[in-house]
Amino acid sequence: MTDDKDVLRDVWFGRIPTCFTLYQDEITEREAEPYYLLLPRVSYLTLVTDKVKKHFQKVMRQEDISEIWFEYEGTPLKWHYPIGLLFDLLASSSALPWNITVHFKSFPEKDLLHCPSKDAIEAHFMSCVKEADALKHKSQVINEMQKKDHKQLWMGLQNDRFDQFWAINRKLMEYPAEENGFRFIPFRIYQTTTERPFMQKLFRPVAADGQLHTLGDLLKEVCPSAIAPEDGEKKNQVMIHGIEPMLETPLQWLSEHLSYPDNFLHISIIPQPTD
Repeated sequence: MTDDKDVLRDVWFGRIPTCFTLYQDEITEREAEPYYLLLPRVSYLTLVTDKVKKHFQKVMRQEDISEIWFEYEGTPLKWHYPIGLLFDLLASSSALPWNITVHFKSFPEKDLLHCPSKDAIEAHFMSCVKEADALKHKSQVINEMQKKDHKQLWMGLQNDRFDQFWAINRKLMEYPAEENGFRFIPFRIYQTTTERPFMQKLFRPVAADGQLHTLGDLLKEVCPSAIAPEDGEKKNQVMIHGIEPMLETPLQWLSEHLSYPDNFLHISIIPQPTD
């Protein structure tokens, strides 16, 4: 892969200032102060909120506590989506800190998966990495790795260790010199305006004539409504990691540098804010 290490580092260390507040109907023995945290964009809510849980449980009785879940402006937050994706999709036009509400009862079964332990997060994360490698290398890279390499990927993410994670992840970002990129690009496109959770299809980084496909090419094929007509006004923002990459950016470069740790490009299409 081309080595723009600063980009990888900036993506990894992206943080979102967040204020957690206990839901007003939760029963407490004394007032629950809000809890402030810098959330890592590349991680998962249930992986980085142990301190939040402990903070609020201090003012609650044991019998009033069941599984913790989070909500933003009435929308339950899916723990199996990376934090940065949740923010871009739901809150990117709001002021910081991001205000998240904490619940300990009335778990929304229809909207959220249960997260009984860190093992559930690890299983979800590793299944995404394996799916991405099936698209990129027909699973050859991930299958040739040892169990300890898989563990190192996970521990790197869990413990926020950039070098530990990338020592293994860089192998997943390589491809043979005679090819100009991966077999297919692992991506998911999300919109709040549709019922579908996301869009995903097979898309190659290189066209039949050898030209590199761009982000714009991907959107034209998979989600044409995201692109403004040449003479029309811009109705949507296309966001990855809180930024709007230029539509001319080669998809292969984006996949190598702006993928989340699960090796997918998570692309949010959100309505253009009306200031």
